[in-house]
Amino acid sequence: MHRLAFHYTLSRDAQTRPVRNALIELLQAVASQGSISAAARALGLSYRHVWGELKRWENELGNELLQWDKGKSARLSAFGEKLMWAERQAQARLAPQIEALRADLETAFAVAFDAHAQVLTLYASHDDGLALLREQALAIGQDLGERLHLDIRFCGSVDAIRALNEGRCTLAGFHTIQSPAPGSLTERTYKPLLQPGQHKIIGFATRMQGLMLAPGNPLGISRLAEVQQASVRYVNRALGTGTRVVLDQLLQQAGLAGDSIHGYQRTEPSHSAVAQAIASGSADAGLGIAAAASAQGLHFLPLVQESYHLVCLKSALDEPALQSLRQLLQSNAWTDSLAQLSGYTPELSGQVRALRKVLPWWDFARAKRKPAPKGTTISKFAQPRPASA
Repeated sequence: MHRLAFHYTLSRDAQTRPVRNALIELLQAVASQGSISAAARALGLSYRHVWGELKRWENELGNELLQWDKGKSARLSAFGEKLMWAERQAQARLAPQIEALRADLETAFAVAFDAHAQVLTLYASHDDGLALLREQALAIGQDLGERLHLDIRFCGSVDAIRALNEGRCTLAGFHTIQSPAPGSLTERTYKPLLQPGQHKIIGFATRMQGLMLAPGNPLGISRLAEVQQASVRYVNRALGTGTRVVLDQLLQQAGLAGDSIHGYQRTEPSHSAVAQAIASGSADAGLGIAAAASAQGLHFLPLVQESYHLVCLKSALDEPALQSLRQLLQSNAWTDSLAQLSGYTPELSGQVRALRKVLPWWDFARAKRKPAPKGTTISKFAQPRPASA
């Protein structure tokens, strides 16, 4: 059995890089370039170095990595392809844990290099926008005269708010369908955790959730109800995640049962892991954000637009780190960057908002004026297909 050893580097470059492996980088280059010489040029290395490293790895692992057919382009062996597949699976499934580990290290070194650095701990539902925010906080924050380090711990939406209420973080991130109806599953999930007057919402973004499907949509799925087909292998998110709440609410509104979906009990820890499962062919469909689908080249069927909220205790609003974050969120540099992310739109970024203004559950005056709506406005694709269709 081969064991793994991890290393990390320190750099003044604010851009975050994924966990890298020298062998995987070599294999990726050969697979994409079609020859060792082209791979060497792409990596800025000599042919002799790349060839020697591949041979060394073959000896160390005891398996051929490339097929060396005379007169043909170099291609990965079956073992080399399996290594690449294992790398993609591990990166997708472990992304939240890797980000948490990176955040721990960066926080420790931020204090070591700058005793006056501002550190803001954020527990949040997995989100590509927040990952982008953490990457740019140092660069943009320095332009604003602040050194802000975001210590982000990705977890489920429910766990994130609980961490806030228990004092384990300053800020929590969760997401809901826009204007969720009173009495909905969304209300029953989040209302017990939030208290008007005690909690404040900080505007962040809207994002699109939908079905991520194999490239070209080979199964021809056009409605949420069609994931009930026996031929569709679904991959879900875990209980306690905001995306699971969104799915279950959409299923309720469409009169569908989760147990009727093949794969409803199979879960992955993030949007990127769901997308990778579909891209690898082990699943056919899963609910996720447009950015995750785009990153894997998947077909995306939009279902519902949702708001991603940042929430803090009212007593924390005056803390310097939170004020710096709000200033960052309101900068043109940040809103322009977020708008480039597939499916995202800035929404009152950095503005403090009352719970009663954002969520309808405590709007007692509105409740007296008219009956609660029966459902939430969602995309036509989330509605069940009429029987005559």
